[in-house]
Amino acid sequence: MTITKNQNGTHLELALEGRLDTTTAPQLEAELKQSVNGVTELALDFAGLEYLSSAGLRVLLSAQKVMNRQGSMVIRNVNDTINEIFEVTGFADILTIE
Repeated sequence: MTITKNQNGTHLELALEGRLDTTTAPQLEAELKQSVNGVTELALDFAGLEYLSSAGLRVLLSAQKVMNRQGSMVIRNVNDTINEIFEVTGFADILTIE
């Protein structure tokens, strides 16, 4: 998985490409822990994300909890497959998806 980071003041955007699974979830988790301090707006761009596992969902839930305390989080450009995962797991009700 490739993570492209773009930060502008308190706004952080992470664009993900590839697979967010058991192998790559720690990479995203580490990037978020390192980067979200002082961030009030977190945007995750899933345009290049092709797969999402339960390990990835766990990292997203953790990030959402952090951002609920310090600002907001939005997920953009979700493909149909990943959107279906969000719907089936109930994450569509927890996350802000554009």
